[in-house]
Amino acid sequence: MTIPIPLAVALLVSAAAAQQNPPATVLPCVSQSTPCAGQSIAFGSAIDADQQIRESHSLAKSLAVPGNPQWRAKGDQHRTYRFSAAGEDMPYRLYVPASCDGQSKLPLIVMLHGAGSDENRYLDGNNKQLLRLAEQHGYVLVSPLGYSPLGAYGTPLKLPAVFGQPEAAAKQRADVTPEQKRALELSEKDVLNVIEIVLNEYPIDQKSIFLMGHSMGGGGTWYLGAKYSQLWRAIAPMSGPFVDEANYPWDRIRNMPIMMSEGTKALPSVTGSHLMRDWMIAQGFDLEYLEVDADHPGMVALVLPAVFDFFDRYRSK
Repeated sequence: MTIPIPLAVALLVSAAAAQQNPPATVLPCVSQSTPCAGQSIAFGSAIDADQQIRESHSLAKSLAVPGNPQWRAKGDQHRTYRFSAAGEDMPYRLYVPASCDGQSKLPLIVMLHGAGSDENRYLDGNNKQLLRLAEQHGYVLVSPLGYSPLGAYGTPLKLPAVFGQPEAAAKQRADVTPEQKRALELSEKDVLNVIEIVLNEYPIDQKSIFLMGHSMGGGGTWYLGAKYSQLWRAIAPMSGPFVDEANYPWDRIRNMPIMMSEGTKALPSVTGSHLMRDWMIAQGFDLEYLEVDADHPGMVALVLPAVFDFFDRYRSK
C-alpha cells in the first residue's frame, strides 16, 4: 500500500513512461568475478572500484565469526569492525527485520548520512522512522559512518557546488589537501567494507541492493551510485545534487531507476536539483522526482515513505 506524502508538490515520470523504458537488469559484482561498472570518477577519490570490491570482500571474510552470538542477529544493532587502513574500530548501525529467518534472501538498503552527522542520526530521527519502515517493508538496513562525519564517501563536492555550478566544483576539486584526500578515500572504503560485511553475514538478495542518502549523503549516493553502479538496483538521493556535470559518468546510471527528492525551502540545494531534474528528464533518464514543502532537514521524514515504496517496485519478488 502506498503511504500518502503530505504537502507533496510534484512527482515526475509516469508509470506508463517507466513501462515503456524498463530498467536494465543489474548484475551483482559482489562476491563474484563480474567486474564493477566503474573505475574512478574525475571529481572523487582515485580508488579503483573493482579492486575495492575485492579488498572489502576479503576483509569481510577475515572478520566473519559464524559461531559468535551476534552472528545473523535481528533487530537494531550498534556494531563495529576493525578498519586496519584507518587504524580504528569503525562503527556502523544495522537493522535486521523480524522476518529474517536466516535462509530467505532479503533486500538491503544502504543509508548515507549528512555532513556533521553519524551512523545513528537518521536511524534515530523522527521516532526511529527509518527502522519502522525497514521492519514494515522487510528490508535489512545499514548505515555506515563513512570514516568521519565529514568524510563525504569519496567525493569532495559540497555547497555551493551543486549541479549547474561547475566553477565551484572545479575550485573544490583543486583545493583538496593531502589530509582531505586520505579522508575521502577512507570514507569510501568504509562504506564498501560495511556493505561487504553485511553481505557476507546475512542472506541478502544481491539483485535487490538499494542506496539512499541525504545532503552530503545525497552527494555520496550520486557518486557511489555511478562508481559502483552494478551494486545497486536503484538509488534515491535526497537534497544533495552535488554532481559535476562534465565529469560525471552518466552512462553508468543510464538505465538505473532513480528517485530524486527535495524540499521547496532547501536553498540553495533545490535550485541545483531543479536544473539537474530538468536536464536528466530531457536526456531520457529513468528518473522520478519528488518535492515536498519543507526545508533541508525537514524534507527527510516526508519523503522516506515514498522512497521505500519506490524501492519496493524494483526489489525481487
